[in-house]
Amino acid sequence: MSSPGYDVKDKVILITGANRGIGKAFVDGFFKHGAKKVYAAVRTISSVDPLVELHGADKLIPIHIDLQKVSSIQEAAKIATDVQVVVNNGGVLDLTSPLSENAISSLEFQMDVNVYGLMHMAQNFVPILVKNGGGSFVQLNSLSSLRCPANNFFAYAASKSASFAITQSLRTSLPNTLVVSVHPGPIATDMVDAFGGGSKAEPASQVADALVEAMKKGEFMVYPDSKSREIGDAYKSFQEKVIEPCTKSANYSW
Repeated sequence: MSSPGYDVKDKVILITGANRGIGKAFVDGFFKHGAKKVYAAVRTISSVDPLVELHGADKLIPIHIDLQKVSSIQEAAKIATDVQVVVNNGGVLDLTSPLSENAISSLEFQMDVNVYGLMHMAQNFVPILVKNGGGSFVQLNSLSSLRCPANNFFAYAASKSASFAITQSLRTSLPNTLVVSVHPGPIATDMVDAFGGGSKAEPASQVADALVEAMKKGEFMVYPDSKSREIGDAYKSFQEKVIEPCTKSANYSW
């Protein structure tokens, strides 16, 4: 079940966590597909200096956002009033088991960034998207939103399961905005290298290309790599019969 498609050509886009990994690939990918301007939302403005040099100061606009600091999101929303697409890519991964001494603090940290950060981004930027015609709100979730891959992923998986639930609710709440949930598997980023997944990782650029293509088709869930497509195929029936009908109707019947 698809929504009307959305083309990023000539659009103004904001991306959190835009300085590296998948976020940087989104910047490059959106410009490749004709984006007009990108707000690169990062904690440290100087971290996107190479991207400004590459794409030009008139097209790549650094903007400060720290997903743990609501005030930074509120201030960014006052600046990026012309934004038409928001990609909440920023997130954290902290591996620990549920019975470890730091389990609670790790869970709180990841929920703070991956869940509450998403909530604050949505609450501050959705009104701008609506004002500018609806646009698109994209959330970078994970295969870990659909299952916990290992015991030391419990807190990350819990946070990404919660962010996926929020993304579903946003889709129900925003009939004129294309809401997209991206579920990558191991992608070649510093985050994946940190848990030793680099040998199975695929290029970050293909996440950006898959997202742009999915947006054109109006698709809700995106599986951008071979591992995610494998699990996506297994999940497909549940997605089509339960997830997507539920998220397109505020009056879904159990």
